[in-house]
Amino acid sequence: MKKTIVISPSDSVGVALTALKKGETAEGVTLAEDIVKGHKFALRPIKNGEKIIKYGEVIGHATADIAPGEHIHSHNMATCLDGTLEYSYNKKDIAPSPEVKHRTVNVYERKNGEVGIRNELWVIPTVGCVNAQARAIVEAFTRKHGELPGIDGCFTYTHPYGCSQIGDDHERTKLLLQRMVKHPNCGGVLVLGLGCENNRMDVFRETLGDYDAERTGFLVAQEVGDEIAEGVKLLEKLYEKAKNDKRVPKDISCLKVGLKCGGSDGLSGITANPLVGRFSDYIAAAGGTTVLTEVPEMFGAEQLLMDRAKDEETFGKIVKLVNGFKEYYQKHDQPVYENPSPGNKAGGITTLEDKSLGCTQKSGSGAVCDVLFDGDMLSAHGLNLLNGPGNDMVAVTNLGCAGCHLVLFTTGRGTPFGGFVPTVKISTNSDLAGRKPNWIDLDAGSIVAGDTFDSKLEQLIDLVVSVVNGQQTVNERYNSRDIALFKTGVTL
Repeated sequence: MKKTIVISPSDSVGVALTALKKGETAEGVTLAEDIVKGHKFALRPIKNGEKIIKYGEVIGHATADIAPGEHIHSHNMATCLDGTLEYSYNKKDIAPSPEVKHRTVNVYERKNGEVGIRNELWVIPTVGCVNAQARAIVEAFTRKHGELPGIDGCFTYTHPYGCSQIGDDHERTKLLLQRMVKHPNCGGVLVLGLGCENNRMDVFRETLGDYDAERTGFLVAQEVGDEIAEGVKLLEKLYEKAKNDKRVPKDISCLKVGLKCGGSDGLSGITANPLVGRFSDYIAAAGGTTVLTEVPEMFGAEQLLMDRAKDEETFGKIVKLVNGFKEYYQKHDQPVYENPSPGNKAGGITTLEDKSLGCTQKSGSGAVCDVLFDGDMLSAHGLNLLNGPGNDMVAVTNLGCAGCHLVLFTTGRGTPFGGFVPTVKISTNSDLAGRKPNWIDLDAGSIVAGDTFDSKLEQLIDLVVSVVNGQQTVNERYNSRDIALFKTGVTL
């Protein structure tokens, strides 16, 4: 097993792939101190103020003179980022997509031509006031009907919003819930309202657009005597429709896959994220769709994404995406680059550039085909970028609401979280996978022990196909299913 890695020949730092001791020789230098796994050490003398290079790119500058073999982290390094920027379009030549081995997946074909990878019943509250009633309806229904043959379960997705919101927050709450109501992973949905919220049921229905009336029920709690009993009755009607749905074979190009990382560490950009990037390239070459979000974690790596824009119009959208999110921070008088998190830093990530250059490895090497803002749904095959924050729960919710069937979620620190679509957890290190088998679906940490990216990619493709065909992810087995709606405004 390799003990260290230098990612690019131009790098001024090496990364420890395992814990290193003071006095050891690593990458031709003698270590001046112990180096924790995932952390960086200097390969040559670095002067105070000099830019520090990792991934072949700038990840910050030295705040003190650094000798070869010294630990490089927040005590002697800081970000180079500051404010909004002007960008130029320097289109990168993208290598033609290689021939790929197409795979067949078994999915549910919906009335509107969309496909789903699950056939579930959902209860979606329009307002947080009826969260308890939504849970009670699901509990009463499942208690009455037991195993529910023919569907993949009955679930509710509660949230605290839907009232006392105005402007963009109100519209976003309504829109995201409407996207969930029409998600193809759902074979039938009950929309549950209170009756006096500003996310009113009549407006919700009027602005829902085209939907399958046979698979969508609506219930306003204030308008009936026993909303639990009425809710169960409506679920029973939906179940009668959904339970006869059957999977049909389709090419893997039908898939829309979200790309997300959370609890990153110093190995994220070396193992799991590049692996997911290779998967993104594979899906794009097969004619499918992937989506990268977490805009704040593009800061510092955004020019690399811009250079891969398929055309100048898409480049302009990426500029709008990045600078728009910086302006959102500035509007609230918050520092644009106050990132990474304490857990990221403990794992070896020092600056936002360090984090972003690792994070964007998930995008692979293909062209950026489109950029999605609030209300946009996926329409372009290939790699898409999606507006939204890095927060795990918000980002996965946004990905699902944009149309993703599942999310590939890389993590170095570990999390049990799962969204309303299957959330495949991929560990960056084998220690996490060994300690937390109840959190992790696939161990990418074995790459540092000798597994090749090619062999690991085949494992990941096999896993995705199995999940699409019905194999439960860890988050599904442990019923870790949550949503979080992005909020930017005031509460009345």
